[in-house]
Amino acid sequence: MKRNLLIVASVCLAQVVTGQQRSHYTQYILNNYILNPALSGIENYTDVKVSVRDQWVGLNGAPRTIYFTAHGPIGKKDYKTSSTSFGIPGENPRGNSYWESYTASEPHHGVGLTVLNDKTGNFNRFTTYATYAYHLGLNARTNLAAGFSAGVTVVGLNADGKAFFGNTPSDPSIANTTGELRKLRPDLGVGLWLYSSDYFIGLSGQQIIPQKLAFADDATFKIKGKLVPHVFLTAGYRFMINEDINAVPSIMVKYISGAFKNDYQVEGNVKLQYRDLLWVGGTYRQFDGYAAMVGLNVGNTFNVGYSYDFTKTDLRTYSRGTHELIVGFLLGNRYGDTCPRNVW
Repeated sequence: MKRNLLIVASVCLAQVVTGQQRSHYTQYILNNYILNPALSGIENYTDVKVSVRDQWVGLNGAPRTIYFTAHGPIGKKDYKTSSTSFGIPGENPRGNSYWESYTASEPHHGVGLTVLNDKTGNFNRFTTYATYAYHLGLNARTNLAAGFSAGVTVVGLNADGKAFFGNTPSDPSIANTTGELRKLRPDLGVGLWLYSSDYFIGLSGQQIIPQKLAFADDATFKIKGKLVPHVFLTAGYRFMINEDINAVPSIMVKYISGAFKNDYQVEGNVKLQYRDLLWVGGTYRQFDGYAAMVGLNVGNTFNVGYSYDFTKTDLRTYSRGTHELIVGFLLGNRYGDTCPRNVW
């Protein structure tokens, strides 16, 4: 057990000092908005998502992430009613005719909100921010969106917690402290999203203002805590395998100074979708492991996705894997969309 605690503690402390400080999202393909504010208002309805991620189940103090996101369009008037409706007998709402009739959205605005809580051991990070995006049609089938997010992050250290420090804390920053230490920091992000009927390419930055983060002012500390920018490059392409099944391979490259070898990590993802009803997929995460996911659309009301991660690191001996659940709601969906039109 002591070794388990040391493993998690080392991961957590590395995240505070440098390393990856934002959460992993295995099912980012289902909610790219959590990474890129430019997706605000990309669909014909208000897209609401709630997610819970339990990482490295079985380890005391392992990371747990919960988030709520909601975003919708303003001034979007190019709604299509036939291509995704269940009301047309015998027609596949996600077949070839659907994509052949795809047209770029007219210029419009989008707004959104994210509330996120990430707890790892004695550390807790609470973030909330609002987003704005503007979508511009480049040609008949291609849009470009640009957006930003602005809010606050509260990083807390529970000095009374025993997950890492045991009954006698030895960390000099908390040895003479009880209760919870908190640091409030501004949180800013930016993003671009290029999308069409067959592909998407996104570039975003989170936590773009580098900031100091220390819970004690001690000149003997050689390494100072800080919040570092996180950069995400995502891209995907849709293939029609047949009239009923389409495949969306995608890739995400994360650049975070000090977090990985050469400061970047690559994730590859493949999602197979049957009509607009259900999907299965798989992910490979460089330096980490693999994941499998499955999901279901329930009419034009809500959808649900689940993923399970298998780590190939030393944690596999002590962990029972990682679970991630995401539930989405389509609010104000009066045009009968049955699943996303622009991010599939």
